[in-house]
Amino acid sequence: MSARDTRGGASARAAIVTVSYNSGDVLPPFLTSTAQASAAGVEVVVVDNDSADVDALRAVTEAAGARFLALGENRGYGAAVNRAVATLPPDVRWVLVSNPDVVLGPGALDRLVTTADADPSIGAVGPRLLEPDGAVYPSARLVPSLRTGLGHAAFANVWPGNPWTRRYRQDGEHGGRRDAGWLSGACVLVRRDVFDRLGGFDEGYFMYFEDVDLGWRIGRLGLRNVYEPDATATHIGGTATQGASERMRRAHHESAYRFLARKYPAWWLWPLRVVLKTALAVRAHATHTR
Repeated sequence: MSARDTRGGASARAAIVTVSYNSGDVLPPFLTSTAQASAAGVEVVVVDNDSADVDALRAVTEAAGARFLALGENRGYGAAVNRAVATLPPDVRWVLVSNPDVVLGPGALDRLVTTADADPSIGAVGPRLLEPDGAVYPSARLVPSLRTGLGHAAFANVWPGNPWTRRYRQDGEHGGRRDAGWLSGACVLVRRDVFDRLGGFDEGYFMYFEDVDLGWRIGRLGLRNVYEPDATATHIGGTATQGASERMRRAHHESAYRFLARKYPAWWLWPLRVVLKTALAVRAHATHTR
């Protein structure tokens, strides 16, 4: 059975979905790594958000034996993932959602599925996510509260070691398996029936915080988000977003405010929401002028 053959029962248990946007520099190594991530055949879907090089991306994808889904528009990361998951056959029980600028470690998907299958209370599992230099990225974090959100927004740029940022990032707590509030959408395995039950990612987030929101909603179902460091993936980065840093900063802070405002909608919390919005705007300006 080939790495992309999905005809067997076990081979259809999991699928991999990634979103491309002018990702020609990173998609080939990602696709190569998917073949080594599982001993069984796994369906891989590349869903494209209206890339300028869409024909080249399709050719690379299909040459690797994966399926290419061109949307013809860019409605954001979460919306693209939702469209791809909707095309998967019903016997796919687990979906690994990954950025295309990630390289999956050998056996990473199998390790994640094994961990998830061991406990029906697990809704999502995330791997140890590494930087290109081998440093561990804090990918399993606390769901932000108004307090941690305000502290992180106000001090992250001027006081990186502040207690609110450390608590939110769960610094120093990525050595062993544990539960987390949410798992980075750069690489996360989600139980298919849970994903469907929640309606997938909230498409109101164009980019950023859709993974925070999904992890929070998984937790509200009484299910667990589990960090599994025995599975690894490396975030190699790419060039698709170069030159768009200002737009990305704006999207990040808008999404952060949207999440916390929706999590804490009570009318009597409006002064804190105003302070949060102001702190995020100041942080965005400070980041821009550094």
